[in-house]
Amino acid sequence: MQFEQLQKDMITAMKERNKARKDAISTLVSAAKKVAIDEGTRDNISEEIVDRVILKEIKTVKEQLDTCPASREDLRQEYQTRLDVFQEYAPKMLSAQEVEAFLTEKYADLVEQKNKGLIMKTVMPELKGKAEGSVINQVVAKLCQ
Repeated sequence: MQFEQLQKDMITAMKERNKARKDAISTLVSAAKKVAIDEGTRDNISEEIVDRVILKEIKTVKEQLDTCPASREDLRQEYQTRLDVFQEYAPKMLSAQEVEAFLTEKYADLVEQKNKGLIMKTVMPELKGKAEGSVINQVVAKLCQ
C-alpha cells in the first residue's frame, strides 16, 4: 500500500464526513510517519513500512477486540469498524499452499534436513510480512514430519 494512497483516502473520508473511517486511516498514516521518522526515512515512506504498520495495527485491534468486555458493545463496534478499514489496506498474505510451494522450490535442501528450527530461522526474514507466522510454522512442521 502506497503512503500517498492512504493520505488521499483519508482526505476523501474527511470530505464524506465519515469520522470512523477517517480516524482509522489517520491512525495508519500517523503510525507510518512515526516508523519512518524512527528509521530515518522521513521524506520517503516506503511501501514496506506502510505494510508493516498496517499488519501491526491489525494485530493490535484484534487484541483489543478479544479483550473487550461483552457488555461494551459500543467499543466492540468501534474496534470492528477499525479492523474492517485496516483489512482493506492489508497486503495480501500467502496461503499455506503458496508457502509450501515456496519452501519446496527455494529451500529444498533445507527441507530435506528436517531441522524445523533451521528452516524457520532461514525463511522467516524472507517471508515476514508476506505470510502469517503461524501458517509458516504449520507448513514447516508438516514438511519436517
